[in-house]
Formats: sequence, C-alpha cells, structure tokens
Amino acid sequence: MLAPKRQKYRKQFRGSWRTIAVKGNTLNFASHGLKATEPGWIKDRQIEAARVVLARATRKEGKFWIRIFPDKPYSKKPPEVTMGAGKGDVAYFVASVVPGKVLFEIDGLDNASSHAVLKSVGSKLSVRTKVVSRNV
Repeated sequence: MLAPKRQKYRKQFRGSWRTIAVKGNTLNFASHGLKATEPGWIKDRQIEAARVVLARATRKEGKFWIRIFPDKPYSKKPPEVTMGAGKGDVAYFVASVVPGKVLFEIDGLDNASSHAVLKSVGSKLSVRTKVVSRNV
C-alpha cells in the first residue's frame, strides 16, 4: 500500500476541507482524467485498486498518472474500547480530496476506451467523480 516514508508526527487531526480545489484542478499530463466532485478521504487500498485497473488497461500502449497520495494517517480504536483511553493507533493512510481535484490521468488510448477505464476507476473510489478531457 502507499504510505509516506517518514512523517514529522505520527497522528494528525481530521482537519477541514476547502470548498473547491485551487491547486491540481486541471489536466497537466494527459488528455483524459478523473476529477472529484465532492470532498472526502480516499484510502490507500482504493488508490491501489484504481492503479491495478489503470495498469491493466494501459499494459501495451498508454500511460497513466496518479495525482493524489495518501499522506494523512487515519487512526482507529479497537472494538469494545471505552471512551477516554486516548487516540487510537494508525489504521491506514488517506488522501484528502476536495471537489475539482484531478485524481488520475490517462493517455495513449482512444476516447471510448479511456472513458470506460476511468468510469471503472471511479467506481472503486469513495467519492463521486466525473471524467474530464482536454479540449484539443
């Protein structure tokens, strides 16, 4: 799974989201991309599942880019633990996503197949997404 190599602090606060993405809201590398339409956290396992789908689709021709990274630790308490025993251990890492953020980009495939691949990638994520393309 994706995880940061090192961190300054082991546990983080939950934080708050911006209203829309200010950075990372345009296609930079490819002709088609997947853009988030709602805020949320995407787990490292979901990013890995999306990477597998993209790698299988672009095996012979094409290239893909992952524009998010899970750098936020998500802590969870074990079951049947009472309140007041401190913060739980880190269970997994998440990527914080706001509306308008480009999550994945794909290039080298025709329009129909890249659209279908990105739709299947979007079904593996916990946020609503839409497929965007460059107007060239």
